Amino acid sequence: MSDRAASEDIASIDLAIGSAVRDLRENRGLTARQLAAESGVSAAMISRIENGQASPSISTLNALSRTLDVPLVSFFRETSSNHVDFTHVRYGEGLYSTRMVDNHSHEFINLAFHTRRDIQFEARRVTLVRQTARPPVYVGHGVVFVYALEGEAVYGYGEHAFTLKAGDSLSLDAELRHGFKRVITETFSFLTVQVARR
Repeated sequence: MSDRAASEDIASIDLAIGSAVRDLRENRGLTARQLAAESGVSAAMISRIENGQASPSISTLNALSRTLDVPLVSFFRETSSNHVDFTHVRYGEGLYSTRMVDNHSHEFINLAFHTRRDIQFEARRVTLVRQTARPPVYVGHGVVFVYALEGEAVYGYGEHAFTLKAGDSLSLDAELRHGFKRVITETFSFLTVQVARR
């Protein structure tokens, strides 16, 4: 690689890191001055980093990552990579599975399972059949999204209960006890998505 090509690669990486720092800062609702005060990195340096005019040291990025509460690798998300993963599931396809907990069982289809160094993503289509045994209760990490497709059921979240009908959705932090309490109609189908930091 020529010196010019190497220099262009470094400049491209600096711009990508700067863009990531700016996005993460703005997502936290911080000004550059606030980030500077909380991280100990000067406002002038943050400005130079965000504009791709400086190659930040690992210690500088580490200070920013602690303040922004993100993994260090988050700053490199827009730099080039020689591999990426994707999953394409066609209509009617997916991995069909059955979950059994005590006397309860239900069917689900795994639509996506994606793991990166920083997050894990799962998506399933689930069908509950009304039965005497109660569906399982979960406690986990990350965020859960539930979108009702067909039928009606009651979802519990801590001390709260939500009746979900087709078209309703619910998103929640997975750290609190959650899960369906009761299926009202004969069957209830829903899409669930969970994302957690690894």
